[in-house]
Amino acid sequence: MAAKLKVGDEVVVISGRDKGQHGRILSIDRKRERVVVEGVMMMKHHNKAGRSQQGGPTGGIESKEAAIHISNVMYYEPAAAKAKLGNTTKKIPGTRVGIREEVVDRDGKEKTVRVRVSKETGKDL
Repeated sequence: MAAKLKVGDEVVVISGRDKGQHGRILSIDRKRERVVVEGVMMMKHHNKAGRSQQGGPTGGIESKEAAIHISNVMYYEPAAAKAKLGNTTKKIPGTRVGIREEVVDRDGKEKTVRVRVSKETGKDL
């Protein structure tokens, strides 16, 4: 599956227990089709005491993000979200991403460049 999302993109969760939350993509696992989103799908991780070799945490409970499936997130574009939602809160404030190919002249050679485009507003991402 060709995912059109990249690390650093702002996304909104469209299904699951964290539906409606949005955050930045921290990492993408393309083989397993999973993404880690900042502040979404928080899990508790219990660390044993006395396991500090590099000066890390020596014990306790820490919260960290878990991976969610890439089909459960959608690109978040604030301008499109404001126009799409209006006064209602029932719709998801995400936008679909498309790809447009442009021919660019570089050093006397024509090259085809793929550009990500918002399908809602038509603007480059």
